[in-house]
Amino acid sequence: MSTIVYLHAHPDDEASSTAASMARLSREGHRVVCVYGTNGDHGEVPDDLAEGDSLVAYRRREAEASAQVTGTARVEWLGYSDSGMTGWDQNGLDGAFHGADLDEAAGRLAAILDEEDADVLVGYDWHGTYGHPDHVKVHHVAHRAAELAARRPRVLEVTSNRDAMRRSFAEAKAAGLTAEEVGIDPGEWDPDQPMDDGNPFGTPESEITWRCDLRDLADVKRQALECHASQKTDIGMFMAMPLEVFREGFGYEHYIEPGVAGPMREAWPF
Repeated sequence: MSTIVYLHAHPDDEASSTAASMARLSREGHRVVCVYGTNGDHGEVPDDLAEGDSLVAYRRREAEASAQVTGTARVEWLGYSDSGMTGWDQNGLDGAFHGADLDEAAGRLAAILDEEDADVLVGYDWHGTYGHPDHVKVHHVAHRAAELAARRPRVLEVTSNRDAMRRSFAEAKAAGLTAEEVGIDPGEWDPDQPMDDGNPFGTPESEITWRCDLRDLADVKRQALECHASQKTDIGMFMAMPLEVFREGFGYEHYIEPGVAGPMREAWPF
């Protein structure tokens, strides 16, 4: 059995992008560890946040609940603050993940890799799927941590399939499906439009290594998302999708393996 460490930018990122993979790995007997780069402290403040409680503590509890759903054995935090979106003042604040010294942040992660004697480290693609500064930082921190670890783990980069998203939204639009039926207006969302850093969403299929069919775990992925209900805007969008639509749109998870040539193959890379 192997130990797989996932580095995610914020609590809830694991649910939307890799929860099904994490659940399958844990069910197969592997040890899954989830590390968060930030505390998610610039997320939405829940209506039921009690006096004396903090958003950071609240979101940490949500992350632990999500770990219970996916079977994640250990949850750790690098301890940086959320950097906000591109151009926000928070980008440059002391303690923000975006501005953290690369070797310092990677050293914190490498220490966990060494404790776990990790076999695989999962980070993000080069622009963090949609250009969020903290997501981009995950990419760099993961690769540097792999270099610093006592035993270098195999590195995978989670991404989204831009071509598949374009096809699915085009099909939904052609079928006349509404925002209520899809969870998002298929005529408005365009994965080819510039995202937070000016690049389009995700990665084209020609640059993706592994396509994992995890539709049988789509309900688990939704349960993990529900654990992060404080983030109403994003989580509400996912929950608004009928299960069958969610299963087809988010039941596949995609990974890039640097140095492994295409084409994209449908297989289990772990």
